[in-house]
Amino acid sequence: MIGGLFIYNHKGEVLISRVYRDDIGRNAVDAFRVNVIHARQQVRSPVTNIARTSFFHIKRSNIWLACVTKQNVNAGLVFEFLNKMVEVMQSYFGKISEDNIKNNFVLIYELLDEILDFGYPQNADTSILKTFITQTGIKAQVTKEEQSQITSQVTGQISWRREGIKYRRNELFLDVLENVNLLMSPQGQVLSAHVAGRIVMKSYLSGMPECKFGINDKLVLDKSGRSDDPSKVSATGKSSIAIDDCTFHQCVRLSKFETEHSISFIPPDGEFELMRYRTTKDISLPFRVIPLVREVGRTKMEVKVVIKSNFKPSLLAQKIEVRIPTPLNTSGVQVICMKGKAKYKASENAIVWKLKRMGGMKESQISAEIELLPSDKKKWSRPPISMNFEVPFAPSGLKVRYLKVFEPKLNYSDHDVIKWVRYIGRSGLYETRC
Repeated sequence: MIGGLFIYNHKGEVLISRVYRDDIGRNAVDAFRVNVIHARQQVRSPVTNIARTSFFHIKRSNIWLACVTKQNVNAGLVFEFLNKMVEVMQSYFGKISEDNIKNNFVLIYELLDEILDFGYPQNADTSILKTFITQTGIKAQVTKEEQSQITSQVTGQISWRREGIKYRRNELFLDVLENVNLLMSPQGQVLSAHVAGRIVMKSYLSGMPECKFGINDKLVLDKSGRSDDPSKVSATGKSSIAIDDCTFHQCVRLSKFETEHSISFIPPDGEFELMRYRTTKDISLPFRVIPLVREVGRTKMEVKVVIKSNFKPSLLAQKIEVRIPTPLNTSGVQVICMKGKAKYKASENAIVWKLKRMGGMKESQISAEIELLPSDKKKWSRPPISMNFEVPFAPSGLKVRYLKVFEPKLNYSDHDVIKWVRYIGRSGLYETRC
């Protein structure tokens, strides 16, 4: 796995050095300094191969963190470890700087001993590390009971949650956050569309609760034989959605998901990302942009853009922004819009149209006359019109069917837990060619 880890300052001086494998010598330190930090040309790739040795590096402020190995390792895992290492250091002493690393070098070596074992990443959860590594780097005097709790948490199956958590009021907050990406032709044909979604949970539950979570995924509903139940139709008019791919937090029992297609887990305390997913089929596009561009001679252009909202009239979209590109040789712009505010930004070569909110099944339009300077350059390429917005529903059609909590040891049931579910759909790269 990882053969060694080195932390350098901007001059190439080694601040932290830890070698885990015998095949990595001290010459690896100099090789990275000469070929990457002091290289004549800027090194763009985060992976550098020097004499059959691979260097994986990231840079934070003026500090370089580099992992070195001679084996064929998983690059994604190494970069995940480097970023996690940065998070851990920031949680202990704040900003990553040369002075902070020098002042806390004992603490960093102590953290490395816990996080890496013979080059294999182990537990890098900050909340767990802080239970037995104090902020000053001096280990606290803990009782035998506390030591046994720490041991079971670090080596046990549930490393992400400690025992003995208690709250006066048990609450669960669930956010379904989706980014809808679109590329549409001027005629209204969808060229590409997909939704990238996240399910973020805030858990304030006592004890070690078992949670069961259900969504209207086709695979889950087909397995349970309830996909044709008309009472389960979502707000977008779909009874179920097809998820192309998804990833889960480590707390989710994947074996149960594969066999029973149910999402069951013991949640970490506080905020965490439960799930990521992507869909490409049957996406409910919140807005349709209809552009009309007409060139009047060589020194004038007329632009008209209509936006139509395609969701329930009872819902409101917010933070709407439409960016209409203008040619580079634009000399002046006259804008007419009935709703919102529009302004020509010469520095960005675009007309920016902002609306605070817009109801469902409504439309608004903007017209502009663009004056052009004579130019011998090639014809304007017409970049796409882009749009930003926020809507209170999931464009993929995803719906939370149920969220149940079980805690057999403590005296509270699913009905005692207060649950909040919120849907937020935002624009990703939402573009219409003109």
